[in-house]
Amino acid sequence: MLQALLFTLALAAAQAAPAPMRARLSPVPVDATTQTTITGLGSASATLSGTTLAIEGTYKGLKTAATTVKVFESPQRGLRGPLVGQFAAGGGTSGAFSGTVTLTREQAAAFAKGLLYVQLQSEKAPDGNLWGWLLAPKGRR
Repeated sequence: MLQALLFTLALAAAQAAPAPMRARLSPVPVDATTQTTITGLGSASATLSGTTLAIEGTYKGLKTAATTVKVFESPQRGLRGPLVGQFAAGGGTSGAFSGTVTLTREQAAAFAKGLLYVQLQSEKAPDGNLWGWLLAPKGRR
């Protein structure tokens, strides 16, 4: 009886666990002063466990070394929003990154709605080099 209950609870937890959100990282909007420093592309995925958001990704084609990965909450997709958290990037002009950010319940709800975005900073683009919204794969939206 106890084994059946434990199995049922484990199954329910597995079904409740959200699938990873994904982001395509592309250059942030550029202007005349940043067009020579902002380049590259990448991807990221994020999984929420409780209030811990685990993010991993890759990037390539930056002009200067990656420095930090920042997570922001947007009021709606496509608009900039306030900082949620950050962690160190892998360094180099191409590479990988991974880290965690602790969210509030409200930020976790925003993540589920696709309102969090990832922004990769680099040495010559400290205000953002690549960014992308963390969205559910097509078919889950």
